[in-house]
Amino acid sequence: MSVARRTLLTATASGTLLAALWFVPSANATGERSGEDAQAAASGQSAAEAGDASGIRLADTGPGLDTTPYLIGGTALLGIGAGFVTYSVRRSGPRSAY
Repeated sequence: MSVARRTLLTATASGTLLAALWFVPSANATGERSGEDAQAAASGQSAAEAGDASGIRLADTGPGLDTTPYLIGGTALLGIGAGFVTYSVRRSGPRSAY
């Protein structure tokens, strides 16, 4: 396969992936609010103080959050990516700049 076709294939694959990811919904920390919940928020009360039993819970943040799995996963993915780059550079072999 020629280099031009390989480049075109790579560009097509990445464009398709970006187009597919465009339709993935984003995660929002806020949800639909009921009438009572909206009134409680407007008056400065939280849903728990207002006695609302809707069960809306936001993401856990603060000092008690365990980030170890995220650090291990991120480091592993970074290592895999670096390995792929190293493999592709070694596979391509020495080439002249011109």
